[in-house]
Order: sequence, then C-alpha cells, then structure tokens
Amino acid sequence: MATEAPQPRALLNPPNDGITALTYIAPTLLASSSWDGCVRIHDTKSLENKAVQATQVPLLSLAANHRSNDQSTHLFLGSLDGSVRSFDIEQNVVSTLGSHTEACSCIATTSSSDVCLSAGWDCTLKSWDTRINNSNTTSNINNAKLQLPGKAFSMDVRDNTVLVATSGRRICIYDVRMNNIVQLQQQQDRESSLKYQTRTARLFPDGTGGMAICIGSIEGRVAIEYVDEAFSAAQNRKKYAFKCHRSASGDVIYPVNCIAFHPAYTTSFCTGGCDGGVVIWDAANKKRLSSLSKFPTSIAALAFNFDGTELAVASSYTFEEGERDHPRDEIFVRDILDSECRPKKKH
Repeated sequence: MATEAPQPRALLNPPNDGITALTYIAPTLLASSSWDGCVRIHDTKSLENKAVQATQVPLLSLAANHRSNDQSTHLFLGSLDGSVRSFDIEQNVVSTLGSHTEACSCIATTSSSDVCLSAGWDCTLKSWDTRINNSNTTSNINNAKLQLPGKAFSMDVRDNTVLVATSGRRICIYDVRMNNIVQLQQQQDRESSLKYQTRTARLFPDGTGGMAICIGSIEGRVAIEYVDEAFSAAQNRKKYAFKCHRSASGDVIYPVNCIAFHPAYTTSFCTGGCDGGVVIWDAANKKRLSSLSKFPTSIAALAFNFDGTELAVASSYTFEEGERDHPRDEIFVRDILDSECRPKKKH
C-alpha cells in the first residue's frame, strides 16, 4: 500500500513582502530574508516565529555559517543598497562588513565559516574576512575583489570552489583560499549551454569525480554541466539539459527560480518554478523522482534541512508577469519521504 504524501505546513507570521532566500541554521530552525527588510527565524516544528531582525533595507540574499553541533552563530545579509551585513544570532546584533556600489544580489559562506563571499549588480565578487570588524574601514587587506563579466544572478560555494552565474549567460568558477589573507582566483569564465538567461545555479554537493553544475533558466530548462569537461568525458559523463516547469500542453513555459540539493542523496535535487511547482529529480539517472502538490504562487526559494527529511518552500510571487494581484507570501515546510528523493537503482 502506497504511503500517503505528507502535507505542507504554513509557518506563522511569514514575511510581509517578497521572500528572497531560505536557510536552515539548526535542525528545526529556519531563517528567511525578504523585501520587507527583515530576517526571520522560525521553528519548523511549532511553526512559530522565534525572532525578527529589521534592517530597514530590502534583503536580496542570505547565508549562514555552519559551526559544530549543527548550529549557526551568524547570518550574512546582502541588501538592495549594496551593503553586506553580519547578524549575530545570539547577541541579536547586526554589523556591516562592507558594501557593493549596487545591490548585493548573492551571498555565501565557505566551509571554514571565516570567509563570506558576496556578488552584486555592480559586476563584482568580493570576499570578507568575518573575523575582522570592517565597519569602520573602507577597505581591508584581508579582503579580495574580482570583476565579474556581468551582474551576479546566483552564487554557490563547495569547499574551495565558487560558482557565480551572471548576466550574459556567463558561468564563472573561482578558487577561494584563506592563507592569512583571502585569496580569490578565477578558474573559468564560460557560456551556459542553455540559450536563455540563467536564474539559478548550484554546485553538486559531492565534488568527487569531477565537480558538476546544475543550472536553471527562465525558459523552463535545467542543464547539468561539468567544471572539468575533459575529465567528465573520460568518465563517460556528458552534459545534458531537460525541460521542466511547463503547462501540461507545453504551451506555457515558466522560469526555474531555485534549485536545492538533498544533503544525503547528493545527486538528487529539487527545482522550484513560477508555476508553483516543486519537483525532485535524480541527476545521475536522468529521472524525475517525485513532485509536490502545487503551491499558491511562484516558488522563490527552497531549502532542505540538514538530513534532508524536511523541505522549506517559499511561495512568493516573483513578478514574472509584472505587477498584479497575487496570493500572499508564505513559507511552507513539508516532510520528505525517503521514497520521494532516493535515486533509483540501475537495472
């Protein structure tokens, strides 16, 4: 007998404006950022809002440092005014690390948790040594800055590899190291295999055997590419793309807004689209594993909890059809069954 699919649960007192990012900071604590300028922390079991920190500026990006015991101590915030901020969760204090000359659209942390990376609409990638208070200085010798080929739309970090997707369909790969000072070095600048603008890009969690990239575009497609194409070709791994987030007839095409990888099954990932759909895929076997019931509006952000048993979903209109009436902004959490995300065995 088939197991009944779990039902999504709506968090209480969600953001008042467009939701921009989600990240777990503890097994049952979820942080969110929003155009209303607030960071919120919810308990995903009780569904209650545990904390709100207002910054007075719309927040476009959010990342957490992950320390021992599965608990984050700081959140890093990228703002519409270009500022890069650090939020000390325990002390409830926000401090400024630095800024971009235009909006800070992307933010991420390295595995060491001492380096914060930010990228913006000013076409720059910057690093910040979070051990140093930068608020009273215009520059810091421990920080690095590189020019990007376009506006930053998406960013991800795995170990020492940094992925930045920019306007012009550029996919950039950088190496980041912390040797007393932060060192950033460009490895690649290439064009996406997808023909339309990139909306989101993520690195596969397991980098062994050649780092793979998952890219989503505004034209309802996802591409799987490899950083080292020669190595992947030798391993008989070829890049490919597939259609998704389209109407049943295929006449209506929706952007792919976000991608989130399962932390345990590292070739399983989910996509969220402007159709309100969330679909889980098996990249290794090129299969669709499962799909969740449609949400009220566009999926703006997704995040798995630390063991992959729970998925947070931001149902928040992303203005792909311009200004119009739309459902309220909400965050849902849904239990994920093992059968919904486990890759299929090859026969």
